[in-house]
Amino acid sequence: MARFWTIPIFGIATVYFTVDALFSAVTGPIAAWLGKKRLLERVRRWVTSLGPYQSFALFAVPVVILEPAKPLSAYLLGTGHFLPGAIVFIAAEVLKLTVVERLFHLNKKKLLSIPLFAWGYGYWRRMMDYLESTAAWRTSRRMLSEALELIGNLKSRLQSQFRSAGARRLK
Repeated sequence: MARFWTIPIFGIATVYFTVDALFSAVTGPIAAWLGKKRLLERVRRWVTSLGPYQSFALFAVPVVILEPAKPLSAYLLGTGHFLPGAIVFIAAEVLKLTVVERLFHLNKKKLLSIPLFAWGYGYWRRMMDYLESTAAWRTSRRMLSEALELIGNLKSRLQSQFRSAGARRLK
């Protein structure tokens, strides 16, 4: 009977980690941008001054606060409130991943010095390495890159058209 549950659980875990990974692709640049802001320098110094277990507690706060938004968004979606459900899910996920990624980046060595955290991170990393090695993952990453390149090209063309239209109006 236990074997019966492995396929659905693996499927759910795969979807969950894939969604998190896709959101991480969006939140990574946001976290890097926040990391460069001078306004947050005092917060950065305080966060990096914490010990391993205090860092872990701080790391867990956004997860504990924002993770319940997923069932809430599922409820909203299930009751026919698509837009509010999607907004709750996207906002909570982007906020959670941005904060968690930044906190992890700042305190990675300290967090990995906690044996159970290191084990969990190693397990997560192995699962992500497996997912990233699949053809489906590579195809989705290629399609995402192509879509982003297409959007960038479209943006450049629109900007040049607006500039040339503005220059014509000035003449």
